[in-house]
Amino acid sequence: MARRTRQHRVVVTGLGVLAPNGTGLDSFWQSLLKCRSGVGPITLFDASDFPVRVAGEVKDFDIRKLIGGQIKTNRLGRHTQLALAATHFAIKHAGLDQAMLQACSPIPVIIGVSTSAIEVIERGKETMTAHGPSKVSPYIVSACQPHAIASAISESLGISTRATTVSTACPAGLDAVSLAVDCIRDGRAEIAITGGADAPINPLTVACFGATGLVPTDSKNPEKLSRPFDRDRQGGILAEGSGILILENLEHALARGAIPMAEIAGYGTRVDPTGSPPASGLADSMSLALANAGCRAEKIDYVCAHGPSDPLLDKVETACIKKVFGKHAYQIPVSSIKGVTGNPLAAAGPLELATCVMAIQEGLVPPTANHEHSDADCDLDYVPRKPLKMDINRALINIHGLGNGNSTMIIDKVT
Repeated sequence: MARRTRQHRVVVTGLGVLAPNGTGLDSFWQSLLKCRSGVGPITLFDASDFPVRVAGEVKDFDIRKLIGGQIKTNRLGRHTQLALAATHFAIKHAGLDQAMLQACSPIPVIIGVSTSAIEVIERGKETMTAHGPSKVSPYIVSACQPHAIASAISESLGISTRATTVSTACPAGLDAVSLAVDCIRDGRAEIAITGGADAPINPLTVACFGATGLVPTDSKNPEKLSRPFDRDRQGGILAEGSGILILENLEHALARGAIPMAEIAGYGTRVDPTGSPPASGLADSMSLALANAGCRAEKIDYVCAHGPSDPLLDKVETACIKKVFGKHAYQIPVSSIKGVTGNPLAAAGPLELATCVMAIQEGLVPPTANHEHSDADCDLDYVPRKPLKMDINRALINIHGLGNGNSTMIIDKVT
């Protein structure tokens, strides 16, 4: 008979956030409560001739001003810089210092990404075309690889780490968190640094997304363009950002005097069944997460939905929630933060996770921004206009991505 190993409890002790609607956890959270959108005209390049001219950009981002140090930004992709800043914020928020990190090393650094540093590749191609191959920077090789973020974070810490990259499209950030949870549950680590980042607002990526027809070409009233579950939604808004979490063994966190913010209770992932509509696999990923958490559906107090403002995906996710929760679906508040963040790809899951941690801490469900008109196919309580005050003991997070992947995570109030 196989010996059962002890399963350690895993808690969140630090959050680092950079999003279109706010840099830093407090700014991010307040914008969610006030429905203050970070979606606007593209400024990172001249998009005047592009069909898509609106996105969610992290405003006034300069990593050197945020965290200091001699960071050579010309050697790092934008998504790597966003993740480095978010990591700095998360470590500070967790109250960790170099000595504490060193004592727990090697520390797992597990990061989810959806795209590479396409803007770095674009600049290299432009340089080669204009000046010849001998003028191309050698740093492009390391800057544009998918593993660049995890490597850069590991190097910046100055301690022994185990760096891992997860690339499963939009669910990658949440999938990375699940791997970090496993490391701590199994006793392979006391602390883990995990999350996701993406920076797709560059000419090639924006043009490609425009060609798919998945993002709206309307550029009027950009702050109102992302409308999750609303009757007039036109499509998801491409965005950038990073969400990094510090996870810890509960006993370790308490021993060093940290205050656990939430506990990771369960996780599930599933690809859409063959021949089914996109996001239909969310029903299975939610059921798996509930089983993994040992939780009945009626014990979920809040669903932080994927809700990208897509005409089909919002409808399918609503149907999946009703399939899993039955009549209880109409009693659970369901909201999407993408009305203010847009869809930052692999950063979306960690940003939703940060949202749920804050919702549990503050006893507030953030509203779904721009939800103004009801849709017969989307008939749940999407918390329109203003936050809902309630005691939240358990929250569920959904993410769907290109490639038909679906991931769900459940977090609990720490008791």
